[in-house]
Amino acid sequence: MNIQWFPGHMLETQKLLQKSAAKVDAILEILDARIPKASENPLVDKLCRNKNRVKILNKIDLADPVITAQWVTYFQKEQNIHAVAINATDKSLAFRALDYCVQQMQRNRARKLKLMVVGIPNTGKSTLLNTLAGKKIARTGNVPAITRHQQRTSLKNNIDIYDTPGILWPVIEPVHRAYALAVSGAISDTAVDYHDIAFFAAALLMKRYPDLLLSRYRFLDRLPADETDLIERIGAARGCLKAKGQINYQKAAEILIRDLRAGKIGRISLETPNDEEKNSA
Repeated sequence: MNIQWFPGHMLETQKLLQKSAAKVDAILEILDARIPKASENPLVDKLCRNKNRVKILNKIDLADPVITAQWVTYFQKEQNIHAVAINATDKSLAFRALDYCVQQMQRNRARKLKLMVVGIPNTGKSTLLNTLAGKKIARTGNVPAITRHQQRTSLKNNIDIYDTPGILWPVIEPVHRAYALAVSGAISDTAVDYHDIAFFAAALLMKRYPDLLLSRYRFLDRLPADETDLIERIGAARGCLKAKGQINYQKAAEILIRDLRAGKIGRISLETPNDEEKNSA
């Protein structure tokens, strides 16, 4: 399946980021801790090449903690970029990320420090901003591309922080990254086929997280034979049936994906630094 999702407002956002990046002191690049590489926007590297930058791996409550630690090390040692892992709803962790960014900079406290939050849709940019501000100033939700305009918020210690709309890029390659983005919810569900991305998720779960899979779906007396078997058994157990008892694959696939996104299966990472090394070899 070829996944493309680039609404018109994203082109405007690209132009906005190009102008704004030149005016700020540092960039907080928000990544999804479950997919740190897939959730990197190539445009950010172009815009931020000469800027102070910290990669913030958000949603650690949903990601495999061992893999998340590996990603932080990967970014710091392999890419020489500062990185920190957080849950944006946790105030102490949110301020830890902000302080970490500020500590990397030499600043004149007589003037405001300007920071910009960037990232793809649904990584938690607005959630982080709301937590730092201590009040709801930006819309949040589990639907990608909620933020449509740049928003500025003044924080303590003479800091201004700018929230920006999430932006993807027109053609997402390689295909496994597109699938990982779709499974995480970064791409609108209107642009994907649940059946296709559920096959991707099922294969990964059976290979890397079989114990979590069996624990979540207790009707499984054994590990399924393949992706189709898993989806069929979920469909049968959850009543996803059509006429004459046939499995409704679409509904069964939706159950699997929604369980994964909500963390009901467990803390799962969809990619590892080892995957990145294999793909670049």
